[in-house]
Amino acid sequence: MPVKQTQAAYPVIDTDPHFSRVIRYMRPSDYLTWAGATAAGPSLFYLYEQVDPTKASKASLRSALRLTGFLGFAAGFMLAYQNSSLRFWGWRENSAEVEKDQLELSERVKSGKPLYGETELTPYLQGVSARNSTFSQLKLHAFPWFNVANHNVHGVDTSKYGADKQPS
Repeated sequence: MPVKQTQAAYPVIDTDPHFSRVIRYMRPSDYLTWAGATAAGPSLFYLYEQVDPTKASKASLRSALRLTGFLGFAAGFMLAYQNSSLRFWGWRENSAEVEKDQLELSERVKSGKPLYGETELTPYLQGVSARNSTFSQLKLHAFPWFNVANHNVHGVDTSKYGADKQPS
């Protein structure tokens, strides 16, 4: 089944990028978003506690601050991950990622490695994996699901990397 074609203002790099590629391609602004969300959780909780005190013990406040810190960390990671994914899909400006992708995957082809990594999955299971994780980043707030399987369904023409010249 072909990958659904979406309208993209910028070049599409990959419709189902691997988890490690999304992390490697994060920009400093993504890390700032992550850090900001991590700090916002406990900061807002502490501010609310100052405005309308609950008269809770210091131990319970520390626990609540730790919990809001963890929730802010998780939410910040998902937001940064989604922002990075939007650039892979061409929905946000991605010129730096396009260059990095071209360089990385062209080098893999030249060295004779599989374009999207080694896999032990059958072609059928690769398709299942792709169908389950393509565009899953749009629902990270409801159900965190990441592509952690190497497969060959990425919704782009691989000939731009020189993959059509590679022996099968």
